[in-house]
Order: sequence, then C-alpha cells, then structure tokens
Amino acid sequence: MDLKKVQLNDIHEKLGAKMVPFAGYNMPVRYTKDIEEHNKVRNSVGIFDVSHMGEFILKGPKALDLIQRVTSNDASKIVIGQAQYSCLPNEDGGIVDDLLVYKMAEEEYMVVVNASNIEKDWNWISKYNTDGVDMTNISDDMSLFAVQGPKATQVLQKLTTTDLSAIKFYHFSVGTFGGVQDVIMSATGYTGAGGFEIYVKNSDAEKIWNEILKAGEPEGIQPIGLGARDTLRMEMGFCLYGNDIDDTTSPLEAGLGWITKFTKDFTNSASLKQQKEEGITKKLVGFKMEDKGIPRKDYEIHDADGNVIGRVTSGTMSPTLGQGIGLGYLEKEFASPETEIFISVRNKPLKALVKKLPLI
Repeated sequence: MDLKKVQLNDIHEKLGAKMVPFAGYNMPVRYTKDIEEHNKVRNSVGIFDVSHMGEFILKGPKALDLIQRVTSNDASKIVIGQAQYSCLPNEDGGIVDDLLVYKMAEEEYMVVVNASNIEKDWNWISKYNTDGVDMTNISDDMSLFAVQGPKATQVLQKLTTTDLSAIKFYHFSVGTFGGVQDVIMSATGYTGAGGFEIYVKNSDAEKIWNEILKAGEPEGIQPIGLGARDTLRMEMGFCLYGNDIDDTTSPLEAGLGWITKFTKDFTNSASLKQQKEEGITKKLVGFKMEDKGIPRKDYEIHDADGNVIGRVTSGTMSPTLGQGIGLGYLEKEFASPETEIFISVRNKPLKALVKKLPLI
C-alpha cells in the first residue's frame, strides 16, 4: 500500500529526518536523537508536524445530538472556543477511538481523530448520522503543528496579536497567525510540557512552519519526531490508541471514567454504566522499573509468585528519569500505587512499582 505524505514531507526529508511508515503515512520519527529531542521539549521548545491527524467538520441543528450520541463525554458542556477530550465507545464495551471535540460556532464542531482511524471513525460516526448532520472530512486539506514546551507560548506570541497567555488549557482561538488568517491556535498537546497546536490549511503550511522556526531561533527551537512524542506522552501516562486503548478495552478500565458521563445516553452507555456499578476487574496503571531494564509492549507482568497478572501496553526508557517506565493493564487487586510487580523482560522477572500518573 502506498504511504500517504503530509504536506511538508519533502521539507522533513531535506532536514535529514529519518522517515518511517506510521498510521499509513510517511512520518519523521527523529531528526537528531530521540533523547535530545525529548529534552528539548521538556526544557525549552520543539515543533512536531502531526498533520497525519484527521479532522471532520460536523454542522447543523443536530450536530450536537450526533456528537452526544457517539461520544462518551458530555459535549453540551463546552462553549465556543473550547475543546474536549472524549472517546467513541463501540457496541461491545471497547473504544473505536479517542478524539478531541472543538466547538467552533453554534451548531458547528470540529472532531480531531487519530490518523490510523480516519476512515474507521468517519464510517462509525456516519452510521449514526440519521438526522442529516452536514459532515465534511477535511483531513487531507489541513496541516497541524504541535509547538510544545515551556517556551512555546513566548515563541508563538511573536507571530500573533491574539493574547495566547489568556487562552486557557483545552481552549482555542481562531485568528491571524504568522500573517495567515483563520488559523486555529489551540492550547492542547500530547506532551504535558505545555504549548499549542496550530491548525492551518495545507496551502499555508510551509509558510507557517518556517515562521515558527524563525520565531523560535532565539529559544533554540528544533523540529521533533514521533520518537520523542512517544516518550513524552508515556511520562505523562497519556494513552496511545492501538497500544493502551483499543476495540477491546473499556474507557473505565483505561482510567477514562472522567470522560465517560452517564448524564446522557450514548453508544453502549447502559453496559458501561453496569460495568461501573459492578466494578472493573482490570485497570490501566503506570509503573516505574526498580530493577534495570526497559519494559516493552506485550511483556507479561507477574506477581511475586510468578503468576501472570497483566501485560505491558507501552514501555520505554524515560529520558527525564533515567529509568524504565511503562503503562499496562493489571488485575484490579494489584493496581494500587506502590504495589510491587514484576515485568518479564527476556523471560527474567524485573521488579517494578505501580505509580500514580503522571510518572514525572
């Protein structure tokens, strides 16, 4: 299958990025070294091209009803200029995808979905669109840059008269940015380091990318690849679809009870409510390695007696902590913070402790 290319594919290649297939796209995994890029974002500022993400526009008097029907969170609570983290539950207790819902105007929403699930999510939402909501898939027309890190706001402020410091977390503004009109500046991100996500039309992508890099020169801004994006999100305990959540994991098991609102009916809400009342049997937790070793996806997790009590869903060496960290599902009785567990690394049980998220 041919890989899709983001608008700035050639620029990334010219910058010397190592390109890899990711979610059907040719994507930059790193430009220099993962650890260097990770630390740049944690301590200063970096820019990611995450234009592979999908965007749908839902418009009309029944747009909110459709969003309420297919998502677990309560979208009636968000105002224009606010974004909400949510998920699409399936009919079997699992998750179709996790996503962001942006309220752009009365009766107009933008839904941002994972690249690997664009077609799947489009078909899923369309299936429930029985009231003629106007749906447009703008994924192939949009670019998305995540400018993340403690110095991100001061870099981006040079490019707009919009007061970025006044935009609260999970809120956004639409305005002129880098000389381009109608740019979405969103105080969201996947790193826990602060910053903004900038949505622009493909036709303006190269100009905006260059403007951001130029504005960030005094702060030493660097392009950052997907490798560092993964270690940054793991330190925060943010779920990655396909690893920590999927069609078989319930939002309650994944620690996403806070985006699962039973004040309304949505797909499979009755059985999820029942699961909440009866209690979950497994839970997604974060952990830190006590012994030296790096946990990886699908490694078994054991108790002190060698019984299998779970499995790792994401794992890495944390650049910030200098130790192995991970996420994984554990039987409920082993899921409390500070519980001793053992990760089977190359068939050797290495000690770890369950930790409260975030891990840094």
